[in-house]
Amino acid sequence: MPHYDNVLYRTAGSIAYITLNRPTVLNALNQATLADLLAAFDAAAADAAVRGVILSGEGKAFAAGADIGELAAIGAVEAQRFTRYGQHVFDRIERLGKPVIAAVNGYAFGGGCELAMACTLRIASERAAFGQPEVKLGVLPGFGGTQRLPRLVGAGRALQLILSAATIDAEEARRIGLVNEVVPADGLIARAETILAQITANAPLAVRLATEAVLRGLDTTLADGLALEGALFAVCAASDDKREGTQAFLAKRAPRYAGR
Repeated sequence: MPHYDNVLYRTAGSIAYITLNRPTVLNALNQATLADLLAAFDAAAADAAVRGVILSGEGKAFAAGADIGELAAIGAVEAQRFTRYGQHVFDRIERLGKPVIAAVNGYAFGGGCELAMACTLRIASERAAFGQPEVKLGVLPGFGGTQRLPRLVGAGRALQLILSAATIDAEEARRIGLVNEVVPADGLIARAETILAQITANAPLAVRLATEAVLRGLDTTLADGLALEGALFAVCAASDDKREGTQAFLAKRAPRYAGR
């Protein structure tokens, strides 16, 4: 099992559990932690037995933003390098090819909120809180917050959150579409496992390509998105998974997917 200094990694069955493990600093995202996150998600992607990932944080925070001490010490050139690296890590998570559920157990501020938004779905504990407080520090969200937040909640709500640096609770985050569900803290991981089981019971290739169609379609016109959807539908139609899925349905038996 891979070992990292700032991230816990384990697998059980078809699930990889990745947990940010810097509880004394509320799982702040410094460069070393970002590197560990990237390595852990690369490991999950490379493991054929892993069908999905649950991401959470140790202690009372999911991730309470960037490491302010590290941020305070860098200038413009280093800052751009840092933000581009964080964007690269979060893009890797978003486009992993396997579903990633953020089990947001506590504070998700700044980079922590951006990390949750890079995941496929977000399930929040009733104790969770969200915010993009970067403008209080004289900067703006740099790990994708200015781009993913408006795609999830709309430009108006995104601008209000970003420009006011306000904190919202889990229920408000659910109401505006930032999170999918809010559950009791002691049932958070179990609910994430249930949702992941529902997803991974389906054809792996179709799940991957459906996710790709949604994410790529957000960056294009409706007409181009529909063309992409049609092309990916055709790929699925030619797959072993489609043959297995349709044959299993007609035979009234459970499918046995190979992911190809």
